[in-house]
Order: sequence, then C-alpha cells, then structure tokens
Amino acid sequence: MRALICFAALLLTGSTAFADPPKLAVFDFELLDTSLPGEFYGSEPEEARLLLISEQLRKELTDSGRFQVLDIAPIREAARHANLQACGDCDLKLAGELGAELEITGMVQKVSNLIINLNIYLRDVKTGTMIAAASADMRGNTDESWSRTMSYLIRNRLLAPNYGKRE
Repeated sequence: MRALICFAALLLTGSTAFADPPKLAVFDFELLDTSLPGEFYGSEPEEARLLLISEQLRKELTDSGRFQVLDIAPIREAARHANLQACGDCDLKLAGELGAELEITGMVQKVSNLIINLNIYLRDVKTGTMIAAASADMRGNTDESWSRTMSYLIRNRLLAPNYGKRE
C-alpha cells in the first residue's frame, strides 16, 4: 500500500513535467542598416539573411521541445509594416492575437560588413516583461556568419539552463 501511495505521488508531482510547452510567437527579424554600402546599394542580401535566421530560430526552438512555436502567417504583414522595436508594444498585441504566451522579436544592426550585431528579445505577452535578451557581435557579412551567430545565441542563451530566470 505504501508503495502504491508513493507511486501515485510521483505521478502527480511529475505531471507538471508533461505540461504543454509555452506557446511562442517568433517574429521575423528586422534590420537597422547604417552602413555606407547599405545606403548606396541597399540591403537586399541582408534582407534575405533575416528570413534565414528567423526560420533557423523557429526550427531550433521547435526541435528543442521547450516551446510550441506558432505560425505567424496571419499577422506577418502587419508585423512587417511596424517597427517592432519601437511600436508601443504592438508586437505584444500581434502575438496575443495568435494566442501566444511568449514572443520573440529580433534585430540585426549593421554598421559595416565587419561590424554587425544580432539581438534577440524574449518577452511575456500578458505582462510585457522582458524575460531574456541576448546579443552577439559577428565579424563578416555572410550567410555562414549570420547562421553561426544565431546558433550560438540559441544554444548559449535561449536554450541554456536557467537563462533568463531570476535566481
């Protein structure tokens, strides 16, 4: 009987481990290009890289099993027409429309082909509280450098044990 009670207690306490992972909206990354080449020639290669790293982030977070990554297709156009970093929390409203509990926005700041910074912001949709912010500099403006920087931030920040949790 005692063994049965212990087993039942283990099942009940372990049930929280099987709870659904939080619903997460991952917005497409935005670009702030203040480089001279960007001013003269545009930022077409960087715009393509933004989509690549946005999809990379969604895939790796989905594969981790720690988040239920939502499809942002219904709100993608509205998000593209807003500066999500300075729109007065419109990102929280858009994520809320999807039923998200958490949301990620991100920005790449390009100063030159050798000075580029990748920033990721994870926030609670209901409260607007910043849960985690991750940033890394990269040297070199290639698909590989962008992808490696994103992998680093995912592995060593977003999916690192206890990252973004208050102690």
